[in-house]
Amino acid sequence: MTIVSVTLMINGEERTTEIRYADILLTVLREKFGLTGSKPGCLNGDCGACTVHVNGKPMKSCLMLAIEAVGEDITTIEGLKGTPIQQAFIQHFAFQCGYCTPGFIMNCQALIQAYPDAGDKVIKEWLESNICRCTSYEEIEAAVKSVLRSEA
Repeated sequence: MTIVSVTLMINGEERTTEIRYADILLTVLREKFGLTGSKPGCLNGDCGACTVHVNGKPMKSCLMLAIEAVGEDITTIEGLKGTPIQQAFIQHFAFQCGYCTPGFIMNCQALIQAYPDAGDKVIKEWLESNICRCTSYEEIEAAVKSVLRSEA
């Protein structure tokens, strides 16, 4: 088993650790750096609980090898720090157990940045990439819409 030293740019900070070539980004974020906001769910890219941003775009960290993240700009839920979408999730009760919430917030933040004038169809398409088993998507959709309206 080969171990290599890598430096990753995470939440605007260079962080160095040793990994195996087979280590997924999700595991490295959680186990090497203590960034546990990204959650392991399905571990095959279906649920979105592990969503992070890579160069500003949402990425399911269970589908990305940590070695592939070298030289990329990674943002986790811990790196968002008080964005309007986080507050909107609270105001619109867009969570229940909270397990999927970090992944949804990361995906919704990317949606807002990519499509500041997103309509219902685009919002629904983006929300399809994440799964919540506890609540309806109405509250999540309302949270996104409230941020989009306030920025218009």
